[in-house]
Amino acid sequence: MRLRKTGLQPQSNGAGMRTVDLNCDFGESYGAYTFGQDEALLKHVTSVSIACGFHAGDPHTMREAVERAMAAGVSIGAHPGLPDRLGFGRREMAISAEEACDYTLYQVGALQAFVRAAGGKLRHVKPHGALYHMAGHDEAIAAAVVRAVKSLDPALFIYSQSGSLLLEEARRQGMRAIAEVFADRTYLPSGALTPRHLPKAVLTEPEEALGQALDMIIRGKARTAEGSEAAVLAETVCLHGDGPNALHLAASLRQGLQEAGIRLQHPQ
Repeated sequence: MRLRKTGLQPQSNGAGMRTVDLNCDFGESYGAYTFGQDEALLKHVTSVSIACGFHAGDPHTMREAVERAMAAGVSIGAHPGLPDRLGFGRREMAISAEEACDYTLYQVGALQAFVRAAGGKLRHVKPHGALYHMAGHDEAIAAAVVRAVKSLDPALFIYSQSGSLLLEEARRQGMRAIAEVFADRTYLPSGALTPRHLPKAVLTEPEEALGQALDMIIRGKARTAEGSEAAVLAETVCLHGDGPNALHLAASLRQGLQEAGIRLQHPQ
């Protein structure tokens, strides 16, 4: 993915304080299988992206995830992926733009039904895994994903990686785009994430992740595996809930960001 300059700046509350959203993927269990540390992470994040049944999640898990998020008072988003449960939605598939649109609409609409039934409101959509990256560099896929979301509710925010085509397409279609960065991943000089199979792709120490998050929010710079920096815009910071240190990392991030004078709040 080639980083694109947007001219945007991190949000401010009007008094000079930076405001950023802290999000995590959520509800990625299904059937008899449990993944992540959902319940424990809720106290540290300001928004969650709930799996919608393709790469992970099922009707029971979706309902339960919505109810837990609402009880915790965090903002709820949909996390649609490719129909590849065996690969956890992380393997690219040869899909058409029409299929990308249908897959997105199907999944987001399903989660929206659970949110409405619980008396809540769906706030954002963030594609998962391979769909996230495909929409980030493929213009046709990006346009299709945005078209699906806009047809369902044009007021929804679209989360995507800082500099991605999906953000650009969302703005082109008149939707609010939220630039995302990753506290626990290193970057390539282009602004793309270091592929998981390469060394130093994942930051496992809370101190490292917090340092990177602060650099991205305050300086607009992310660390690369080689030790250089890449330009990013941080409006929401993602942390992954399925790692062994996820809970410690989340607690460290929340405390460290607040101590740095950064206000944690989902997009308004």
